[in-house]
Amino acid sequence: MSDNGEMPGWTHVYSGKVRDLYVPTKLLDDDDSWTGDPLRLSPVVLVVASDRVSAYDAVLEPTIPGKGAMLTRLTHWWFDQLPDVPNHLAYPLNDRLDELELPAVPEAVADRATLCRTLDMFPIECVVRGYLTGGGWKEYQETGAIGGIALPAGLSNGDQLPEPLYTPAWKAPLGEHDENVSYERTVELVGEVVASQLRELSIEIFERAAAIAEGRGLILADTKFEFGADRATGIVTLADEVLTSDSSRFWDAAAYATGSTPEQRMASFDKQIVRDWLAANWDQEATEEPPTLPHEIVEQTAARYRELLERMTSA
Repeated sequence: MSDNGEMPGWTHVYSGKVRDLYVPTKLLDDDDSWTGDPLRLSPVVLVVASDRVSAYDAVLEPTIPGKGAMLTRLTHWWFDQLPDVPNHLAYPLNDRLDELELPAVPEAVADRATLCRTLDMFPIECVVRGYLTGGGWKEYQETGAIGGIALPAGLSNGDQLPEPLYTPAWKAPLGEHDENVSYERTVELVGEVVASQLRELSIEIFERAAAIAEGRGLILADTKFEFGADRATGIVTLADEVLTSDSSRFWDAAAYATGSTPEQRMASFDKQIVRDWLAANWDQEATEEPPTLPHEIVEQTAARYRELLERMTSA
């Protein structure tokens, strides 16, 4: 069964770069009046994390074996560590969803599926950076700032920032590039109250997660969060994947302390292996389609994902 194929009782309604979304077929069959987005009709959505991997806004081939299950397990673990942060998990009894007679989650996707309440998602990726790396390092080299926030001169790739920076991005439609935006632009997009809540929540969660990671010999270098409004209460709610190898950069603290080069210091438990290989082997101006990932890159990436999951959840 393909990730966006037929699942008894569920109708596929959307696919992103990594995740596929389904709603209960019965809800659509019982309501002949709905038009447009079925996510507006359904109070729940089944989110299935695939093994697909993306980088530089492209979905790559082949997939990373076991990736979807690892992302799902780690996200659920983080939700457990943040019990006071509202999240999108749906519990049939607590949310009175038993009245919907929801179909069973197919066994084939059970380890990578999450039943969620549908939210009114905000069109913002809430990026928090604790260290200077990736696109932030590139921007700093060019402007001396990240997201318009000026930084001290003389910083190097991999350096810890004076304090965590909130550098949001506008979420572009599938196939387009996300766009870094100023905080003032987020106010225009979602209003001053919500924009402030997104910034404060993102930094607070980042700092708490960084402390948890530190206790496991890991550095949380940066991450991104996504939030939506609960349709019943309006409460800003944490959604999508949280603090995974796909959405974050985690480094080995011991390697960071002893490494003499940025590459040695930033021993990553994420898809940096994929990014580095693509950067060296794909000229995006010459060809639109990315090259196929070599077997060794796929295996190394899967191994790093597994190691992060084990180190984080087994402590």
